Amino acid sequence: MDNKFFTFMGKVADLFILNILCLICCIPIVTAGASITAMFYVTMKMVKNEESYIIKSFFKSFKQNFKQATVINLIMLVLAVILYVDMSIVKQMGQPLGQIMNIIFLAFSVLYVMVFLYIYPVLAKFYNSTRNTFINAVLMSVRHLPYTVLMAVICACPVLLVSFAPTFKVQATIILICLVIGGAVVAYCNSFFLVKIFENYIPEGAEDGGKAE
Repeated sequence: MDNKFFTFMGKVADLFILNILCLICCIPIVTAGASITAMFYVTMKMVKNEESYIIKSFFKSFKQNFKQATVINLIMLVLAVILYVDMSIVKQMGQPLGQIMNIIFLAFSVLYVMVFLYIYPVLAKFYNSTRNTFINAVLMSVRHLPYTVLMAVICACPVLLVSFAPTFKVQATIILICLVIGGAVVAYCNSFFLVKIFENYIPEGAEDGGKAE
């Protein structure tokens, strides 16, 4: 039972359970922030081989970070809507002002994605105010830009796989797999980078940036 095959299948089963939990808890939308935060809390522990109880750890983090994660999630949703509306308006503008504004909002969109990659893992790992959580997410995403790019590529992989699928049947299969386990797999892969990054910010002798075990 300790061979590589059973270890791998056990990891797949854990990621499946984690993904389903995250999806269910994201359904109300307003709770999506707490759900994603809890998922990263678990995957970062999985990377460090510290996790045995997926469900228990998920709901511990979900409850612990619910209020702050909900505020952050609402802010991110509002920013996403503002960016979408602004870019839609810019498309109707004439040249060259429209082109200039489009570049500006495209840059803001890239920054938004960079922050999104870090904001929930940072919340899962560190105690901080909402303001400082955003600041730290921005600073980390810029300071560790190579890792940020790699994580963005990993997040884009499911979309690319669907886009380049040769047939509708293959597309449907990929989408189904992504719905069942894709989110947790992406979080798990990115957690290898996140754990390495966060080690630079955890004081010696401290664990989880102050988060309760």
